[in-house]
Amino acid sequence: MKVDVVVLTKNSERTLDKCLDSIYLNVPINRLIVVDGYSTDKTLEIIEKYNKKYNNVLLLFEKGTRGKARQKAIEVVTTEWFMFVDSDVILCNEWFNKAKRLIKSSVGAIWGIEVWSILRNMTILRLFERVTMKIFGKRGGTHDLLVRHKAVKKIKIPSNLHVYEDAYIKSWICKEGYKVVSAYEPYCIHYRPVIVWTIKKSVSLVANELKFAIRYPQLLLSYALYTAIVLYQNLLHNIRAKCQG
Repeated sequence: MKVDVVVLTKNSERTLDKCLDSIYLNVPINRLIVVDGYSTDKTLEIIEKYNKKYNNVLLLFEKGTRGKARQKAIEVVTTEWFMFVDSDVILCNEWFNKAKRLIKSSVGAIWGIEVWSILRNMTILRLFERVTMKIFGKRGGTHDLLVRHKAVKKIKIPSNLHVYEDAYIKSWICKEGYKVVSAYEPYCIHYRPVIVWTIKKSVSLVANELKFAIRYPQLLLSYALYTAIVLYQNLLHNIRAKCQG
C-alpha cells in the first residue's frame, strides 16, 4: 500500500530536509506532491535534491491561500489514501504502520497528535496533549493527516481560506459519512519558527486561535492554555534576546 504525500512549502528550508527525511523513512510513498508558494530561499533546491534521489516528486506552484494549495494537491492525488504533512513537522518512527492499524471502512482520515517541540521535555506536555486532542475534535488539523481519497474527491475548499482550511476538510469528511480519528500514536513533532515567539507573531497566533474558540465556547479554557504557552515562550524569547544583546 503506497500513498501520495502532500507538502505545502514557502521558504521552508529551515526544517524541510528533516521533514522529508522523516516522510521517506516512515511512509510508503507513491509520490511526493509539493505545492510551493514561490519560495525565494533554498526550498526548491532541497526539493530537487529529493527528486534526484527518489525520482517521485511532483512540484506544483500556487501563490494563493493554503486552501487553494490543498485543493490543487487533492486534484492530482491518485492513491486510495494520501497524506498531508506540514513542512515544519517531523513524523515519529513507524508513523504509517501505527496509523494503518486505525484504518477501517468507516474511517475517512487519521490524525496523529502534534507535539510542539518546545514542550517535549516539560511537565505540562501531558496536559497539552489532552487539550490538543480536544481542540482537534472541533477544528481538525493537517500537520500529519492520512486521508481516504474517496472522502474528499468532490471537495471544493473555499479559495479564501488561508487558515481554518483544516477545519473545512475535517467537516467535509464527516459530512461524507466518515469518521475522523485522532490518535496519540502516531504523532509528529511541530517545530514552530523562532519568529512565532516575537510579540507581533505571538499576538497574531493567539488572535487566530481565539477567533475559532469564540465559535466553540467549550474550547475557551483549552485555548487559554495555548495562549499561556505562547506568552511564556514570548517572554523567554525576549529574555534570551536581551542576554545575547
